[in-house]
Amino acid sequence: MILGGDRMSCFETVGTPAPRHDAWAKAEGEQLYSDDFALPGMLYGKALRSKYPAAVIRSVDTGKAKAVPGVHAVLTAQDVPRNIDVTKFGQMKDVGGGFEGLYKVLADGKVRFKGEAVALVAAETEELAEEACRLIEVDYEVQPGVFDPEEALKPGAYLVSSEDNSNQIMKCHIEKGDVDQAFAEADLIIENEYRTSAVDHTYLETEGGVAWIDENGVITMRVGTQVLEHYRTVAKIMGFPHNKVRNMSIPMGGGFGGKEDITVEAFLALLTWKTKRPVKMVWSREESIESHSKRHPEILRYKSGFTKAGILLAQQVDIVLDGGGYTYLTPWVQMYSNINAPGCYRVPHIKIDSVSALTNNTFTSANRGFGANQVNFATELQMDEAAARLGISPLEIRRKNCLKNGDELCTGFIPQGHIALEEIAQKAWKVLEDAGPKPDDMDGRKIGRGLAIGMMSYGRLCFLHDSSRVGLRIELDGSVTLRAGVPDLGGGQASVLCQIVAEELGLPMDKIHPYIMDTHLTPLCGTTTATRQLYMSGNAALVTVHVLKERILKKAGELLKVQPEEVQLIHERACLINDPSRGLPFGGVVAALSNEGISLFHEGQFNAPFSEVPNLMDIKGRILPDMTYTAHGAEVAVDEETGRFEVLRIVACADVGKAINRHSCEGQMEGGAIYNMGYVTENMIQEKGYTRSHSLSEYLIPTAADTPEIETIMVESGGGLGPYGAKGIGEPADNSIAPAIVNAIYDAVGVRVKSLPVTPEILLFAIKNKA
Repeated sequence: MILGGDRMSCFETVGTPAPRHDAWAKAEGEQLYSDDFALPGMLYGKALRSKYPAAVIRSVDTGKAKAVPGVHAVLTAQDVPRNIDVTKFGQMKDVGGGFEGLYKVLADGKVRFKGEAVALVAAETEELAEEACRLIEVDYEVQPGVFDPEEALKPGAYLVSSEDNSNQIMKCHIEKGDVDQAFAEADLIIENEYRTSAVDHTYLETEGGVAWIDENGVITMRVGTQVLEHYRTVAKIMGFPHNKVRNMSIPMGGGFGGKEDITVEAFLALLTWKTKRPVKMVWSREESIESHSKRHPEILRYKSGFTKAGILLAQQVDIVLDGGGYTYLTPWVQMYSNINAPGCYRVPHIKIDSVSALTNNTFTSANRGFGANQVNFATELQMDEAAARLGISPLEIRRKNCLKNGDELCTGFIPQGHIALEEIAQKAWKVLEDAGPKPDDMDGRKIGRGLAIGMMSYGRLCFLHDSSRVGLRIELDGSVTLRAGVPDLGGGQASVLCQIVAEELGLPMDKIHPYIMDTHLTPLCGTTTATRQLYMSGNAALVTVHVLKERILKKAGELLKVQPEEVQLIHERACLINDPSRGLPFGGVVAALSNEGISLFHEGQFNAPFSEVPNLMDIKGRILPDMTYTAHGAEVAVDEETGRFEVLRIVACADVGKAINRHSCEGQMEGGAIYNMGYVTENMIQEKGYTRSHSLSEYLIPTAADTPEIETIMVESGGGLGPYGAKGIGEPADNSIAPAIVNAIYDAVGVRVKSLPVTPEILLFAIKNKA
């Protein structure tokens, strides 16, 4: 369902469910992914990974492995030109201040998590590479390690890194008003501790790719990655100029943040450079789950003060994040958790403190939501408990307190985009209520309904000075080539740019051809992360196409003997606005421009709002460009005898600003709902650094059989900072699902589970011990 009236009527292509340029290839199974590429003379790469989560490497003996016929390279940390580097994740500005994601390509000295790569092998077959890995002899001195972030921060704790004298990664603080005075005046104070769990991305396609050296000595990689700009980091690791490494990427079979980090790129570059042969590496599912990043587990302590009328006066929040074995993106995620900690509410008095710590668990980094999911879970359970204790409906307490236009965030910044929280909360709740009174039970199960709202940013932190570039060339036959280094994550990132260009030039979508993901040949668009591509590259496409459109309209005006503002581009013609019958073919105007030597190419850049790096102990001002707001309703059925529950309905409502592509927008809202539905149930078991659920037989994600029909409501306020007033929806789509489900469980059986995951055993224990 899309709301917005006639605001879509002035568009021909934008706002329609236009098929993506790659839709048929993907639907028919013809799209090539990382594992589909092979080259003549190709070798196979494998990584030997640590058997222990915490150990000191005394020595590594590779002699037996190198002696195996068909093995062409065995590399250890000593073979890496620069073994520790800074992962800048595509930002244009080096911000410093602890935001560098330090990591080692291969373990050296201390092993910091189980599955950390210790050595690399390249061989003629995968079997030979695996055999060589088994023959590498590593002398480990096993260490006690530390696996709880609060224990890691205590004096005398085991040090995860041999380079640091503390396990602390970063501290942050936000304060506004007088929290102590507000609590003294509050009629109701609610204090709770919440714990969120590690979550695996579990994309369909694991990490993989191929690399080779061309005739100019350039290392070329074909890797599914969310960050093309990792070619710079690979070049730094290798000690090469940036232009000697080329990332010629391919579409990903899912990422969700897990391919924002470097995965196989550095391994492939090292092995292909050592062997001078093409090398392919693809991780197994078990290797992927055990070795790549997870969503940050967080310990969240909330104290909230309310009046009798349900007005939220104060929030005091303490957050502890588990960063795992390396820093990676923990500081960035921590910043997002801090800013989102008060929830999407007007709170006059706020005090938020956060700290992150290294542990010997699998390292944590970007995961869809990037630190907002964790705090939103806690905030929405706090609000629901307040509603229950004050006798106010879940909808009413949110309507009383939610942000509205002109309200400021906890940093003092007033969002520039439209805030539709009250509207979308009402719409989501109404869909559930319109189904009629909930039954007392269903097949002996108790029925409950829950509501949650949330906000999540689109666009990257403003102090990164983010930018995006898009190039357009109009061909002599009137078609258009779009060049953009936009990584395709599966969300139609390239196609939406084509849709914008088609709209502006009055052309059908099939006349716009995207050429994407090549660091040597396409303008850099920045990362496909932080829900930024529509906002950043969409605006860059508009900046670019407007320059060419102006040239076309000027020339068409000359040919038609009218002013340019009297001409419109529509249906492959340049015609008069007031007399569409009088006009010229689009290709004819293009030919006229070409004949006069006027350029038919332009490359434009869009810059996000800029700010300086904030004082981390007193965060103020504009930290993020804008927010997308969501509301979710859920209906569940709970079996009190077994603790099992079923999600019967999910209603997803969001203000998307402007739906550029209806199908893509709906797809994100549906996919986000299912993805964060898994946040409630997915059980990533880690015991003292050992991952126990390291395959899809143990780590169970929601399947089609577990998922109800997702009812989507898209509000189009036109109040976003993206093209045509659009907002990003990729990550916000999964923000408020988990608390809506847990609130529905409370509504069904009267117990509020305050940690994730919610397994049948945990829920049954809570039900049996309700008193």
